Amino acid sequence: MTLWGRAEFVDRVDAGRRLARHLARNHPDLRGPDLVVLGLPRGGVPVAAEVARAFDAPLDVIVVRKLGAPWQPELAVGAIGEGGFEVVDEASLDRGSVTMAEVRAVADRERLELARRIDRLRHGAPPANLTGTTALIVDDGVATGATALVACQVARHLGAQRVVLAVPLAPVDFPEQPQWSDAADSIIVLARPEPFHSVGTHYDDFTATTDDEVAALLRT
Repeated sequence: MTLWGRAEFVDRVDAGRRLARHLARNHPDLRGPDLVVLGLPRGGVPVAAEVARAFDAPLDVIVVRKLGAPWQPELAVGAIGEGGFEVVDEASLDRGSVTMAEVRAVADRERLELARRIDRLRHGAPPANLTGTTALIVDDGVATGATALVACQVARHLGAQRVVLAVPLAPVDFPEQPQWSDAADSIIVLARPEPFHSVGTHYDDFTATTDDEVAALLRT
């Protein structure tokens, strides 16, 4: 909970260090040569960088793009990720609220943005090979968890043997979607504040992370 009007975390670096200490103390089985730490861009990468540093593990990003409905872009009807991964919300198709042709058109546009985002963040460097690894996916927090869910699915698609999601904070009822049972082998949450308003309200400093900052962290 938030005490004396102060947020749970000072900033993302503070959250990452505290999450790293929690993981080292309570989940020592994560440590090993097969561990890869994957930050969700952009805000998850500064958190993930502290975890990767503490575990002496490689750091990379895992990039996903939401597929929004043509008539309401904020409404997700699917998602795409690296390695050709694609997931479509079958319920939206069944309801007739969107057609497969419309999904394909949105996916084609988002693939271009996905490629641009990957190039901006990695500057041409190859992605980490996830085959047979423990993929530790880190974000600065989750609200609905939709993006983190897809990221876990992408990591599995790219060959990760074990997928773990670790975040500094989440609502008390997270996760509630049944898809999580297949997406992640375990989910680790450091704090579950009540009431939970949004991720940013639980940080003193939630300044947006830039692409350049992410790229610099990946190079260190």
